[in-house]
Amino acid sequence: MECVFCRIVAGELPSDTLYQDEQIMAFRDINPLAPTHVLIIPKRHINSLADLSDDETQIIGHMAEVANRLARQEGIARKGYRLVVSSGEDGGQVVPHLHMHLLGGRRLSDRLC
Repeated sequence: MECVFCRIVAGELPSDTLYQDEQIMAFRDINPLAPTHVLIIPKRHINSLADLSDDETQIIGHMAEVANRLARQEGIARKGYRLVVSSGEDGGQVVPHLHMHLLGGRRLSDRLC
């Protein structure tokens, strides 16, 4: 198994896990870009947003719901936060496993790229 996120889900690599259920897992990014930087991933390997089948699209809603819950838990919901999903190499996706970044805890740039 070469996917780093699949290895985290399997328990082969450590993580600072904040949430998990049958479908998804959330843990702190080891190279944070903001004071709060949490990765939210499906436990089942899906390469990218572009690879979601019609039957899998509900996972994005569930990931966003958990992101909102974690934003409240981390104390960043009131002032604001950013959710980022990159898809594919040109979209800036570094790990080929669908994931969402929850970023906050400081004023974020209004520039997206």
